[in-house]
Amino acid sequence: MPDILDQIVARKKLEVAVCRDRVPTAALEGRLSVAPAVRDFFGALAAPGPIKLIAEFKRKSPSAGEIRPGATIEEVVRGYAAAGASCLSILTDGPGFGGSLVDLESARIAVPLPVLRKEFVVDRYQVIEARAHGADAVLLIAECLDDCRLRSLYREILDLGMTPLVELHDPENLPRVLDLGATLVGINNRDLKSMTTDLDTVLRLREQVPDEVLLVAESGIKTRADVARLEAAGIAAMLVGESLLKQPDPGQAAAALLGR
Repeated sequence: MPDILDQIVARKKLEVAVCRDRVPTAALEGRLSVAPAVRDFFGALAAPGPIKLIAEFKRKSPSAGEIRPGATIEEVVRGYAAAGASCLSILTDGPGFGGSLVDLESARIAVPLPVLRKEFVVDRYQVIEARAHGADAVLLIAECLDDCRLRSLYREILDLGMTPLVELHDPENLPRVLDLGATLVGINNRDLKSMTTDLDTVLRLREQVPDEVLLVAESGIKTRADVARLEAAGIAAMLVGESLLKQPDPGQAAAALLGR
C-alpha cells in the first residue's frame, strides 16, 4: 500500500475513534430508522443507454488545492442533475478534501439522484454513519483494506441496503475484488504512488472484468473524446469531478461530456 494511503488510513482510524467517543455506535444505529429511504445507485448505472455519469463534488484535493472556492453544493449538483448525471459522488473527507457529511446531506436534499459517500472507509462505523446521513452507496478502496476487512465492510454496506462501489488501481487487486463478488467495480486511473493519471489503465483492465460486472472509470476523464474511448470499450459508467468543477459552469461541462 502506498505511503500516502498508509497515512490516510492511520488518520481515518483516529477520526473514527473520536467520532465513536462523541456518538457511540449504538446511538448512531438508532438513527437508521429515520434515515431517508435508499435510492437505487446500482440500478441508475445499470439502466440501458449510453455511458452513465457519476458527477462528483469536492471542495479541494491534496494535489490541486482549492478547486472551486465559495462553491454552493446545491447549485453545483442541480446543474449536474439537469445535465443528465445518473448519480452523485460526494467527498466527505475533511482534512484532504474539505468535505463533510453535511455536504452529503445537502446534495441529497437538493436533487433526487442516488448519492455515493466517497471516503476512505476503514471501519464499520463509517458505513453506518453513511446510511444514517442518507448515503445510497459507499466507496471501498481495495488498496486500503485487507481481504477480511474488505469482505466485512462490503457485507455491511449490502446489509444496510446500499450499493458498494469497490475501487482499485493496482492490477493485482482485481482478482481479490472479483472474488468478493463485487458487481460494481471502479478502476482509478490515478496512481496514488506517483499521482500520475493514465486513462489507459481502465482500458487495459477492461478485458479482465466479466461482462456481468458494471465497470466505472475514475479519474483522468476530461473530454468528449475520452468518453468515446470508454464507451467503445463497453465501460458502463464514469466518475468525474475535478475537470467539471474547474469549468465556469460545471453543469454545462457535464452536459458536454455526455454529448448533450
